Amino acid sequence: MTAHLERPAALDQMGPVDYIVVEFPGNGMTGEALPLLVDLVDRGIIRILDLAFLRKEADGAVTTLSMVDLEGMGMLEALLFDGAASGLLGPEDLDEAAHALEPGNAAGVLVYENVWAAPFAVALRRAGGQLVASGRIPIQSLLEVLDAAEKAGGTPPVPTPRS
Repeated sequence: MTAHLERPAALDQMGPVDYIVVEFPGNGMTGEALPLLVDLVDRGIIRILDLAFLRKEADGAVTTLSMVDLEGMGMLEALLFDGAASGLLGPEDLDEAAHALEPGNAAGVLVYENVWAAPFAVALRRAGGQLVASGRIPIQSLLEVLDAAEKAGGTPPVPTPRS
């Protein structure tokens, strides 16, 4: 697995780049998801561009967690991503992520390329296509819609995974 950003031959060959900030109440990061992240990288589905971990203290002070901190928390898989820093994620981005955190919580901040979508994105760009909007529907919102429909006596269509 390669955790470091390998500079692509041409930026126009890259897939879409996304970021996520995942908050863990009470600094409850367990590292349980890290092996799954490693698997996504190993299978060439995503490429990690930047990965950082933050903790917001009860008084509002924010600390960027080091690999030593993560190792002490039993998150050994995080060590595989040591040095995963392309420079896309700057101090102002970490400040913004920290602002979204509740005091006493921790977060992982991840910037990644969707390698799986690169051929599609390249084809769209070659055809003159430009991304003008993008978004993600949080699972919490989907659950709210399903709960509301159930209470109203209806059953909205729910996409099911294909085999």
